Parts: sequence; structure tokens; C-alpha cells
Amino acid sequence: MTEHVHSATADHIATITLARPPLNAFSIAFLDEIIAALRRAGADPDVRVVVLASDIPNMFCAGLDLDIILGSDEATVRAFLNRLYIELWDVQRNMGKPTIAAVDGAARGGGMTLAISCDMMIASEGASFGYPEINLALPPAIHFAHLHRIIGRYRAFDLLFTARTFNAREALSLGLVSRVVANALPEAMAAARVIAAKSPAAIAFSRAAFHREADRTYTDAIARAVDDFCALAVSADAQEGLRAFLEKRKPDWKD
Repeated sequence: MTEHVHSATADHIATITLARPPLNAFSIAFLDEIIAALRRAGADPDVRVVVLASDIPNMFCAGLDLDIILGSDEATVRAFLNRLYIELWDVQRNMGKPTIAAVDGAARGGGMTLAISCDMMIASEGASFGYPEINLALPPAIHFAHLHRIIGRYRAFDLLFTARTFNAREALSLGLVSRVVANALPEAMAAARVIAAKSPAAIAFSRAAFHREADRTYTDAIARAVDDFCALAVSADAQEGLRAFLEKRKPDWKD
């Protein structure tokens, strides 16, 4: 089986690189690779910081393969979401090491979920962002749980319900990304080196305290997000939205 996630460790920094052409779209196997790489970095005593990046030009991650939902039953969709919403969150939160997303290019839907699960998000000038799920009659459910906490209720509603794309400068003004630079990966590595030079024990303790205070109700919200997405994903409108997207036509909403 072809590996689509490459890991390398140097100077106490683990770099996890996504490489599933053309869009780094999630299959279940690809997501399992990402989670496994994060677990390995978490278990490696030499690793102090993790950087998540993409090897695909102009693309961080386009979200999920539509085949996961199109024609699938609820159990299949739930199995995928348990990985994307719950396992990905758990492995990041519990690894005890900061994670930094280096977003060079487009992040959409599930790609936003992946990036925002990290502790920091550093974007290149050419990065772009968006939550296109509602265009396919799917709920951007996980983002209901956290986006309003980051950028405010009304701006979050705008992005999630218009599904418009927005650039890195707007993301910075909203507080969604940490920094905007010419090239995200070198800046992410520089930030990682700064953090890696500090006491690992102090970073691990402080990060745990930070998450405890910042995410008091988030864990419950994640479980509800899985239920919400599954409820709509198997509907006639969602299936029609996915088919219309693939066939490049306007959807015919009936449900």
C-alpha cells in the first residue's frame, strides 16, 4: 500500500508531511496514516514539537473524499467522523507536545478540521480557506463547536453558511491563523525551534493547562457534531449535493 504520510525528525521537531495527490483528500486509510504518524511523534521522547505540512503544491488539504459519503450508510460515515472529529482531536490533545500547521495553499472542509486541530496555524500569503460543506447539503458540524469561540458568533455564521472562500489576510484579521508569511513551512519550523528550546516538562504541563481552560465544553460538543453530521449525510439532499458537485451541475433540492 502506498504511504501518503511522510515523517522526519530533526532537532527535536517531527515534521509530518501529507502527500496524497492531487488534493490530499481524506480517505479513511489516509486519515489513519495521519493519526498514526501523530501517535508516533507523541510517543517519541526525542520529539518536542510537531509540524504538519503538505507536499502538494498550492494545496494543504481539500477535505474528505466524497466517496466516503456518496451512497454510504450512516455506519460508514460515523466510522470516518470518529476518526476525523474524535481520534484526531484526542491524539493531538493528549500527546503533550505543541503542534503547528503550516498551511501553504488551500484548506477546505475537513482540511480546516485538520489544520485547526493544531495548536498554531501559520499560513502563507497564498493560502486560502473555506467551509464548503453547506453547498453540498452537509453540515460543517465540527466547526459549529469551535469556530464561534475563535472568531465570534456572527463572523463564524457568515463563513459557515455562505461557504465563501477567504484569503490568509482575512484569516489573520479574524484570529483564525497565528501568522501570515511568504512561505509557511520555514516560519513554522522557526517557531517550532523556539518552542523546542524550552523546558519540555514546562511546555507539556502548560499546554495541558491551556487546553483544560480553553476547551471546557468542547469534548461534549465534538460528540454532538458527529451525530449532527451523520443525521444529514445520508439524506436525499446531501446525496444529491454530492452527485451534483461531481457532475458539475446545479443541485435539485427536494428533501
